[in-house]
Amino acid sequence: MIARCRRLVGSSRFDAAILLVIVANALVLGAETYPAVVDAQGTLLRRLNDVFLGVFVVELLLRMVASLDPAGPRATVRRFAGNRWNLFDLVVVVASFLPGLRENATLLRLLRLARIVRVVRFLPDLQVIFGAVLRSIPGVASLAVMSALLIYVYGMVGWLIFHDHDPEQFGTIGSAMVTMFVLLTLENLPDYIAAGRDLSDWTLLFYLSYVLVASFLVFNLFIGIVIGSMEEARAQDREEKRIRERAAAAATDGREDDLIVAVEDKIDELKTTLEDLRGELRVRLAQDLERDAVSRRGDPAGRSGAPPA
Repeated sequence: MIARCRRLVGSSRFDAAILLVIVANALVLGAETYPAVVDAQGTLLRRLNDVFLGVFVVELLLRMVASLDPAGPRATVRRFAGNRWNLFDLVVVVASFLPGLRENATLLRLLRLARIVRVVRFLPDLQVIFGAVLRSIPGVASLAVMSALLIYVYGMVGWLIFHDHDPEQFGTIGSAMVTMFVLLTLENLPDYIAAGRDLSDWTLLFYLSYVLVASFLVFNLFIGIVIGSMEEARAQDREEKRIRERAAAAATDGREDDLIVAVEDKIDELKTTLEDLRGELRVRLAQDLERDAVSRRGDPAGRSGAPPA
């Protein structure tokens, strides 16, 4: 039973079926945003959500059975928890049965929305991208700190220059930092430059330096971090594929060697059986020949010893 469950959860058809259920769940979740659809098919949508939940429960149970290890419960837990997606599935499914959650429409919809994230599990390329995003978090966090310091410095300089001329945008350090953050996207930059030049042409240097340092440099660093993480994730994915292929090849070679040994043993048994049959046939043939010889010798003797008619 365990072997069957492992083959089932490891098959591409099983993954495709679960992926279709996740997509259907997303479509139903989107349909619930239309009041007219909810009024007309509300009962059907609720039943479909229950069906989807039942499918996910069965999937989770199958993965649990497939993770059973003869070594004991600890080995089973390690095997099940070795795949982090199993833990994510467990949390999402168990949370669906928590008391009070099904009565809270907002939390319930957020939980159903979390099920859609599971689509990453069944798309290898998307897993690489997801892994790259996770890998880039430390670098992006450092970049965010640097960007915050840069925005604060330029915000303070902008407050010193423009707090009297443009109090709406630079009246406080908070509003100045918000303005600098918006300028990262270069939105309304010509308007800010024009307003600054009304005060002094030197303000052009302030905006241009900020655009060059903050906008271009920060965004290029961000793109570089993401691309580097993507390359690392792809390299790791290729290495994991090579390891799996080698392991599968080694397992296949081992099974082939066992099969060859078993066939050779069977051939040896058949050879021994054939030799025994040949020996037995020789003995029987010798016995038959001896009986024929005795009968031939016995017939003339019997006819010569018989009285004349």
